[in-house]
Amino acid sequence: MTAEGPRTVRVEGAGFVPIGDPYAAFAAGVDPADEGAAITGVLLAPCEPTVVVGIAQNGPGHASPVQAWLKSPRTVTASGVPVRLRRDAGATVAEAEIAVVIGRDTTGLTIETAHEFVWGITAVNDLSSPDRAAFDPRNFESKSGEGYTPLGPWVDTALSIDGDLPMRLSADGEVRAETSSHRLPMTLRECLAYVAGWTTLGPGDVVMMGAPFSQAPVRPGETVEVVIAGMRLTTPTS
Repeated sequence: MTAEGPRTVRVEGAGFVPIGDPYAAFAAGVDPADEGAAITGVLLAPCEPTVVVGIAQNGPGHASPVQAWLKSPRTVTASGVPVRLRRDAGATVAEAEIAVVIGRDTTGLTIETAHEFVWGITAVNDLSSPDRAAFDPRNFESKSGEGYTPLGPWVDTALSIDGDLPMRLSADGEVRAETSSHRLPMTLRECLAYVAGWTTLGPGDVVMMGAPFSQAPVRPGETVEVVIAGMRLTTPTS
């Protein structure tokens, strides 16, 4: 966010350089052009998804190897924005996850071609109230807290969906879970192909890849940090 309003930028050192439409550039197979000199501002969430998909069963012991659910895009918030944890929904769990940001219409996406539809990767903290699952197995209540999808701080367009991406969850500086994407039972490609086989995603939409080994309970007042491949997403809680 700048004094003139939201701008799309690329991060350069400690500054921001305005750029053109990144999705149009992605569709054209080129890098977005710079649009002026470096500016100052505050990072918002790095995309505005119309659809946020969560991979629900990316872990052992499930009847189906992969399933998905939807989370309201209105729960998306930026790194550093405080989130008030719900007091009426039981314990809160933070989940350090890889978020894949889609670059174009996913019609035709397969396991083999998935990388052609991925604009980049960012970090997401999929905050949840798992105690509500006993009353609401569809995840609406457990996932709908205000600000329960911290996302960012930026999209890394150089990361590969095939790389072994480190994943770490900390609270108040204490590491509570640490793993990497190659421990996910289903690959990012397989998850994207599963989702695209049921619904069409578009530019800016997000697929969260699950957290079977990267989640832990958190308490109000703790500051949660999710680190995905060097990107640090911070969420102060109250």
